Amino acid sequence: MENKYELGWNLENSYMELPPIFYTKTRPTPVQEPKLVRFNKVLASSLGLDEDLVKTEDATQIFAGNKLPEGSIPLAQAYAGHQFGGFTMLGDGRVILLGEQITPKGERVDIQLKGSGRTKYSRGGDGRAALGPMLREYLISEAMHALDIPTTRSLAVVTTGEAIFRETKLPGAILMRVASSHLRVGTFQYAAAWGEVEDLRALADYTIKRHFPKVTQAEHPYLALLKKVIRRQASLVAKWQFVGFIHGVMNTDNMTISGETIDYGPCAFMNTFDSNTVFSSIDTGGRYKYGNQPPIAHWNLTRFAETLLPLLDEDEKHAIKLAEDALDEFPRLFNAFWLDGMRRKLGMFTEEPGDQELCQDLLQAMGKYEADFTNTFLALTFNRLEGMTLFHSEEFKNWHKQWTKRLEQQEKTEDDVFELMKKSNPAIIPRNHLVEEALEAAVESDDYSVLENLLADLSEPFAHTKKQAEYAKLPVPTTPYQTFCGT
Repeated sequence: MENKYELGWNLENSYMELPPIFYTKTRPTPVQEPKLVRFNKVLASSLGLDEDLVKTEDATQIFAGNKLPEGSIPLAQAYAGHQFGGFTMLGDGRVILLGEQITPKGERVDIQLKGSGRTKYSRGGDGRAALGPMLREYLISEAMHALDIPTTRSLAVVTTGEAIFRETKLPGAILMRVASSHLRVGTFQYAAAWGEVEDLRALADYTIKRHFPKVTQAEHPYLALLKKVIRRQASLVAKWQFVGFIHGVMNTDNMTISGETIDYGPCAFMNTFDSNTVFSSIDTGGRYKYGNQPPIAHWNLTRFAETLLPLLDEDEKHAIKLAEDALDEFPRLFNAFWLDGMRRKLGMFTEEPGDQELCQDLLQAMGKYEADFTNTFLALTFNRLEGMTLFHSEEFKNWHKQWTKRLEQQEKTEDDVFELMKKSNPAIIPRNHLVEEALEAAVESDDYSVLENLLADLSEPFAHTKKQAEYAKLPVPTTPYQTFCGT
């Protein structure tokens, strides 16, 4: 007789095709009293999971790691990484890969438990996670998905019935995370530092097979792999910039090969436009500030390219030249993606020589007059140029004349421009005070209604409803907002 909890699970374990140095088989550590507090029905359906799954007690046991879904061979992945510039051995210290779900569309996605107990790579940690950070990752990752930004997804959150201890006593929780894969720049760094060339080759071949199968036909598949990853990261970081998203911890172990955003610890969204904005409490030097995200991505990709040198060419000098030429394309690619997105945010369908300067002049004026990033573009979209000091400045008035003249150069109606800007400028983002309110209600009062309402409104950020307009109201200024890793 089929167990209810097996309905819809279609797991494979292709990661185990890699040499054993890349993982350690590890079972989740059971928890006392798991309780399901958040389940993503839409994501579950796309994964092919039966909707009856969540109605069973066994579902909660799976989300907590107390039971394994059919086909699961749990393991922890090994990887390394540059953390704030310093290289170290890492690995899944509190995360366990249950397997890879094959969806109804034939896609392969990782199913992970985060906060599921100690592993070989825990480095003295307890392998657990607190409820607040797990709900935060759920909330922000789903908001990013709705904003059409490549990201890991969140399927479920359970409380464990156990306390964990950080600076204070906190309720424990486990997140079930979904990703195209958890292959990282740090995975390749680990192979290059602690494996043999054939281990590195096996990893590169697996990556190509999983994410870039077409490059097997290329004359130089490993060079083609490097170029693909560079392009995906250039596109991803440009999308972060469009919504004022600041990742906060762009270590090489937090850069995926697939081009998805991963790790939502100290991330936050910018209100007032300032390229020097930093939220993370540990980023005292501003390494990962908003304006530094593109060059840090370039730096991380350089570390990735270094790992591939033995595969690019037997002649090291020639391999370095191939890698440098590929890396030199990143600034151009990023700028092209960034400028294309900024044109759309400003209703520009065509390309003109002065577009770059026009976009940068607006941002410069926004910074000078401390204008809210999201609200400025909304005001331009709906032609509501009031309520901000920016709009009364001579710089903005001059800019607005140039922008108006620029729009007249294209054969598009005002309605066309309006529709493009509506689709490109979100009415709502996960503003930091809203996120904190939702998390506080859930963690401190066991009230998930605030979180549910916010998630519902964030699910369609380009709907521009009356209710969403309320979210444009900014909080009363307080002390500078800080985020924490939540480990």
